[in-house]
Amino acid sequence: MIRAAVKADGAALAALYNHYVRHTATTFETEAVDAREMYGRVSAVQQIGLPWLVLVENGKLQGYACAVRWKGRSAYRNSVESTIYLADGLGGNGLGTLLYGELLAQLRNRGMHCALGGIALPNAASVALHERMGFEKVAHLKEVGRKFDRWIDVGYWQCMLGS
Repeated sequence: MIRAAVKADGAALAALYNHYVRHTATTFETEAVDAREMYGRVSAVQQIGLPWLVLVENGKLQGYACAVRWKGRSAYRNSVESTIYLADGLGGNGLGTLLYGELLAQLRNRGMHCALGGIALPNAASVALHERMGFEKVAHLKEVGRKFDRWIDVGYWQCMLGS
């Protein structure tokens, strides 16, 4: 089941995300977040009319996808940066495609024109998901992040959602 995130999801969202904070370069955050901080992020996104979706199976939160404004200036108002996280070990079974597909559909319904996905590289699974969803690589930034004592490149993929 895919639904909008609610306050009660805060702890599960934080637990899912903190795996990536602690163990991967997928996110450039270096400090774990708590349930209150995580739900604050959800609330901020939802208050500006953008979706923050969760995927729940058998009562357990298995992933989330959301979009934030690309930049603050008015001319960017129809462009978003989208992201998706699945619980550790759940990749490769179609759940990401299902969840990201719903996010993109909701963005289209909200009149968004462009979605951008930033991917810490290398990350073959994320690249494959984005390209399967219609994203095209448009940029490659070399060594813009540093985590776990190494420099990390970031690629940007873009999906045109419509007018």
